Order: sequence, then C-alpha cells, then structure tokens
Amino acid sequence: MPSDPSALSSPSRFPTLRRRATLRRSLGLLGDFRFEQSDPDRFYGRLAEDTVGLVTDLWNDGSGASLRGRRILDVGGGPGYFGQAFAAAGVGPGDYVTCEPDVGEMAAAGIRLQSSVRGSGMDLPFADGVFDITYSSNVAEHVPDPWRMADEMLRVTRPGGLMIYSYTCWLGPFGGHETGLWQHYVGGEFAARRYERANGHPPKNRWGESLFNVSCADGLRYAEDAAAGQRAQDAEFLAAFPRYHPWWAWWMVNVPGVRELAVSNLVLVLQRR
Repeated sequence: MPSDPSALSSPSRFPTLRRRATLRRSLGLLGDFRFEQSDPDRFYGRLAEDTVGLVTDLWNDGSGASLRGRRILDVGGGPGYFGQAFAAAGVGPGDYVTCEPDVGEMAAAGIRLQSSVRGSGMDLPFADGVFDITYSSNVAEHVPDPWRMADEMLRVTRPGGLMIYSYTCWLGPFGGHETGLWQHYVGGEFAARRYERANGHPPKNRWGESLFNVSCADGLRYAEDAAAGQRAQDAEFLAAFPRYHPWWAWWMVNVPGVRELAVSNLVLVLQRR
C-alpha cells in the first residue's frame, strides 16, 4: 500500500483507465440512468459494456496483458448482461463465471449463459484461489454483510489476482436507488413508504431487507485492514476511486465527508497476496 493514501486515487497509476474516465463518459452513464426501469436492456447493456472496459483497463494497467485466458468471477451478475459484454470482449464462455442467488433475477432478461452458478456471495461455492479476477458491481449495498462477501471474493482470487469491488454509497445521490434522489436522506424507511404511496407498489430494493447503508469510509477501512493483514485474506490495496466520475474528480475519495456525498459509487481494487 502506498505511504501516501492519496496515491490510491491518483489517475497516474492507471493510464489506460484514465483515458476512459472522461466527462463525456460520465454524462453518458448519467443519462442512461433514467432508463433503468423503463428500458433495462439499454441501461444494463451499456453499464455492462462500461464495466468490462473498466475491468480490462485495471487488469491491463496492472499486468500489461489482456483478459483472454483469464478466469473471471462476477459476484451478483444478475440476468446476464455482463456475461454478454465479457463474451463480446473475447472472454471465453469457460473463463467467465457468474454467481447469483436469485433465480428470478438470473432469468429476468431471458439471457442464457453457459457458466451461471446459483449461490450466495457471502458463501461462494468455489475453492480457494481459482480466479484471476473477481469483481462485483453494485451488489455490496444489497447484502447485510458486504465485508464478508469481500472476504469471500478475496478467498477465491488467486495470489497475484485482482478483486474489484464496486458499490453504491448510501449518502450519495443514488443511495436510495429507485426511491429517489433525496428521500433516503430523510431515512430509508421513509423513502420506501413514500415510493409505495406514489407508485402503488413497494420498491424493488427495500430498506433493511435488500438495501443497506454502506459508506465510503466502510470500504476504505476494509481495504486498509486487508492490507494490514487484519482480515481473513491478505491483499495489497491498489486503488480507490469514484466509478462514474472523470479522472480529474478522483480526489474526492481523499476528503472525509465530501466523499460520502459526492463519490456516489466507490471502486476498491485489491491484489491478493
């Protein structure tokens, strides 16, 4: 881990990813967000393509190699959009595995993948050290113990492999997910009740059941503990940055308080020792 914590969010550490992290990309992803409910194929399809690009860039900047031949585990891969995007990027069907606990979620888009496994991210049904890359996209805020899931992801990552852990921060504008941009600041239960009154049905993500308060500080503390050998698995803490922001806004991760409100989605990158 760098002696200067701000180096963890320095764009100079990730030259390939920096070229991707532009304002144009950020505005495009923000514009797609409004289609999450009305046109999920559009929203999740583009998000999946962007995620594959992010994973590719991080792996390339760290190893100088492509994803071809790498074994990848997607924890909480949902209905298969990410699997399609990895296949389009040249990852073979036997090299990409998705683990998802909800059968209904797996079948929601009618996408069939050869390597879908039903299982919990908090108890992954895989042996130790079998994947080159493990990643999770917007899942941590939906499980009651996100750091147990992170431990499990590190466990199944081979020494030298990467864990990429991306999640929505509760105090960011999208922390309440579909319940609105400000309602969750009053309280998660308030936001859920207000959504149900307005829409005639409960939100997909119910506070305290499938949506939880996960902060930036929680994630940074976890990564620092893993780097210090205080978790079940040891890892080097390589990076922490806002997933959807342009590279020149990555400094927000280094400012307590500001990061909770402004980062929106935090990416943690750890390398298994």
